[in-house]
Amino acid sequence: AVQLVESGGGSAQAGGSLRLSCVITGYSYSRYCMAWFRQAPGKEREGVAQIYTGDSSTHYADSVKGRFTIFQGNARNTLYLQMNSLKPEDTAMYYCAAGSPYIPCSGTYPNRYWGQGTQVTVSS
Repeated sequence: AVQLVESGGGSAQAGGSLRLSCVITGYSYSRYCMAWFRQAPGKEREGVAQIYTGDSSTHYADSVKGRFTIFQGNARNTLYLQMNSLKPEDTAMYYCAAGSPYIPCSGTYPNRYWGQGTQVTVSS
């Protein structure tokens, strides 16, 4: 079975940084879209950043562009989200997700497989 496990959440001050990790196991394909989502209390889940493992192309939501970076680790089954210049409005549960094999990223973020989430809290 495909599993995604996030880690790295926690608390930070505004202006600080956190790095989230997501390890995917049980997925034998090498090319698929992976993404980070977040959901704040009372708000809808939103796509934050996505990357296509086939060519490492990325896309970011306007709200995080220039502050967050999505990338794969040397172990290709690990996805990261480097979050810099954090703001209180970045406070949310963050989830990683993976899409179907050989389907590039698009405006519709991948949602075939999900992790359990990791909480990020940013204080002012």
